Amino acid sequence: MSDTPFPAWSEPFVGDDLSGLSRAVRLGRLDRDWAWAGSTGAGVTVAIIDSGLERQHPALVGRVVESVAVEMVDGEPRVVPDDAGDLFGHGTACGGIILGLAPEVELISVRVLGADLRGKGTAFLAGLEWAVERGVQVANLSLSSKSDALFPAFHQIVDRAYFRGLALVSAANNVLGASYPSLFSSVFSVAAHAFADPWRIYYNPAPPVEFGAWGVDVPIAWRDGGSTVATGNSFAAPHIAGIVALIAAKHPGLTPFEIKAVLAAVADDPAAAPVAQTAGGLSAS
Repeated sequence: MSDTPFPAWSEPFVGDDLSGLSRAVRLGRLDRDWAWAGSTGAGVTVAIIDSGLERQHPALVGRVVESVAVEMVDGEPRVVPDDAGDLFGHGTACGGIILGLAPEVELISVRVLGADLRGKGTAFLAGLEWAVERGVQVANLSLSSKSDALFPAFHQIVDRAYFRGLALVSAANNVLGASYPSLFSSVFSVAAHAFADPWRIYYNPAPPVEFGAWGVDVPIAWRDGGSTVATGNSFAAPHIAGIVALIAAKHPGLTPFEIKAVLAAVADDPAAAPVAQTAGGLSAS
């Protein structure tokens, strides 16, 4: 071997011992049976960064294992235990969709939005950072920030999540324009399609938004034990998050980019699409 010093970051790929590159799981035959057949999501923890979760809602009962909220104190975000539940209904809707696909995941509520479904970008960032440090496997982000000032901070924390193996599933904004972290390449960016099938997923080879899932006229859980029908990218993202959780449970150790590759490989053929549903119902971002 050459005595020439190797460039920085090359250490894992050089030398006589490459055992550090060994993987417990390697991508093999890629179809839906291989990807998630038989999986219930057991053993996977999913953080929902949103308006909170209603623990006793029939769609969620028994699956919420922890709840925190981000409070702004003297202009600074602080993560505290939370027992306020869901202040709007949006987070509960996302949790219900995820559990409808992966019924044995454990949910963690990270409340960063208020009763008007609004919140500070710094609170969102703090909640996301807390989830990364908490060590969840999947996080659903059916919200985004338009703050250019926070772009570097979001980029940094999203990359940290990626390198730690945390799959961040992020809904694109319902209004065309830059929003973060949904347009970052290291997240699973999701927008809505109009086919009433929770298992129908599309892969977009021309991002920034990479995946499409059911997000039009979706029956959802809502606050106070209720339900409604809603439309928005917010409700497409948790469909992908649920499927990601199934894959992560069946194949522990797959990295986010490997799970992306699995989703792309098993995505539906758009040429075989059924008749689209019409848009309507409650619109949420």
